[in-house]
Amino acid sequence: MVTIKDVAERAGVSTSTVSYVLSGARKISAGTREVVRQAIDELGYHPHASARALRAARTRVLALALPQTTRSYRAVDGRFIHDLSVAAVRQGHDLLLMTAQEGVPGLRRIARGRLADAGILMAVDLDDPRIEAMREANFPIAVVGRPTTTLGTPWTDLDFEQAAVLALGDLASAGHHRLAYLAVTEQEIQARRSYAAHGLAGARRAAGQLAGSVEILHSTSDRLELRRRLAALFAMPDAPTALAVQDAAAARVVVDALAEQGMRVPSDVSVVLIGTLPDDPEHVAFRRVELPVERMAEHATALAIAAVDDPTSGTRVLIPPDLLPGPSVAPPREAG
Repeated sequence: MVTIKDVAERAGVSTSTVSYVLSGARKISAGTREVVRQAIDELGYHPHASARALRAARTRVLALALPQTTRSYRAVDGRFIHDLSVAAVRQGHDLLLMTAQEGVPGLRRIARGRLADAGILMAVDLDDPRIEAMREANFPIAVVGRPTTTLGTPWTDLDFEQAAVLALGDLASAGHHRLAYLAVTEQEIQARRSYAAHGLAGARRAAGQLAGSVEILHSTSDRLELRRRLAALFAMPDAPTALAVQDAAAARVVVDALAEQGMRVPSDVSVVLIGTLPDDPEHVAFRRVELPVERMAEHATALAIAAVDDPTSGTRVLIPPDLLPGPSVAPPREAG
């Protein structure tokens, strides 16, 4: 069966552009419209009947499912909400925010009531039950994250596995042979959040590839306990000389814990952060892999809108990590 993805490939455009041509939701140049229409005719593409019915009664609303796992404010959530809202408005839609711990029942209520044209799922687990539930409800979604089973669901994410390999490899290239990897919190790991699992997979892959050793440490939302764990790590006889940190929100805790041991960054310990927010002044002093929030928001919004026309397109956008410069990495003391 011909899909919207096939049309996009034939026309040499994105699936969202094909969606815009079909729906008229956004102004597309006459030349591009003609190329898309020609590809549709050549392939004999016909949007799903359910999609046509949805377009006839579109709400121009996208539902963002972002369950709050903690009562405390998380800057990363706020940044995603902002950038997704901006991306939605830019593409002719509004954003309906769902933060309650309703999970599948809450999304089913949205789907049944047709309160939105499509959904965007965040805080995604590797085997997230919301994906299958929305497929059964015939409700199009896009996912911010990289689940194991997508069932044809489109998703976008930073390549956290490669980010971990890149960060640890950079530290090894600076001459470090005793490395440590501070993963995200145990709560996120136990919940099998996709970014947590892929980050750990990258750290383990790097450990098998690099000549030195890689000690993997889980973070915790209890910052006092985290300082104790870091103190114990750097009190070992063969303590690491470099640390890659996926729990970027704990950067200040890491620096303070090192200071308590009489160590400084980078003269005593080199540090690379993974998943920092763009333009965060607290992190510019670190070498880092930033979270491409704006790009992820643009992709997720376009994928959700395109899924209304073809819920089975299954487009995947995995964004490669980019290591940004910062003065937090130096050769180990014994190499100097």
